[in-house]
Amino acid sequence: MTAPVWSALGPDGLVFALLIQPFAEFGFMQRALAGCLALSVSAAPVGVFLMLRRMSLTGDAMAHAILPGAAIGYLIAGLSLTAMTIGGIVAGLAVAISSGLVARNTVLREDTSLAAFYLLSLALGVLIVSVRGNSVDLLHVLFGTVLALDDAALTLLVGIAGVTLVSLTLLYRPLVLECLDPGFLRSVSHWSPVAHFGFMALLVINLVAGFHALGTLMAVGLMVLPAATARLWVRRLGALLLLAVLLALAACLMGLLISYHADWPTGPTIVLSLGAAYLLSMLLAPRGLVRHQHPGSRHRVA
Repeated sequence: MTAPVWSALGPDGLVFALLIQPFAEFGFMQRALAGCLALSVSAAPVGVFLMLRRMSLTGDAMAHAILPGAAIGYLIAGLSLTAMTIGGIVAGLAVAISSGLVARNTVLREDTSLAAFYLLSLALGVLIVSVRGNSVDLLHVLFGTVLALDDAALTLLVGIAGVTLVSLTLLYRPLVLECLDPGFLRSVSHWSPVAHFGFMALLVINLVAGFHALGTLMAVGLMVLPAATARLWVRRLGALLLLAVLLALAACLMGLLISYHADWPTGPTIVLSLGAAYLLSMLLAPRGLVRHQHPGSRHRVA
């Protein structure tokens, strides 16, 4: 719309045109919003535990580890939701379990074994897509198609969100203990391997869900950035989980609207919205850079 048209709308009409009309008129925007909401509710809490376990870079590694499975699923059945989902989950779980077993039974630490397996997986995935696919296929895998979510994909995202929330509720206590002292949990409880591998399974399925919407390169952003931003504002775990989800929801809404009006790619716009919130929080939050310059102010924060 031109400037005179915008001015003729009035304040109420302008708000409607900017914030509501895209979702009111277009079904693909409604499905994109619903898919992003489901992702936010499931991926953001996983990201909080990922951060508390000091495994944020593990999320990035696992996001690339699902690539060969998704690529093989694509070669077998084309852009099949079922084939690419199963392939991604199998590849991600294979890397997670293999790196965990190597770390628990050799002198290598988990970050080293995970790096080795994820690099092999990433190289294999890129090779498969490059040799048997084309540039359009590669862009679809790397950056996702959140505006092209169909009912089947939306059902998958909602289902994974439900499984994630139920699983986190069941594993909440051992996950908290493992964040605080994994050695203590291993010494007093048999829940340690269940918590560890169960959490890695949740990480994989949420990355696969994010892969369908945001692509392998962007999916981990919806996990790490809301958790990191929320950590600058709150200290208690319950508040941290809630704020991370709210930040992810707000960034998804903002990213969808900006990408619609500016005709920008949606996945990167959502992640950049999260990045803007993180940078502002880094400056203004109680545990940000400005407050950190004045130690006395930290004692006044509840």
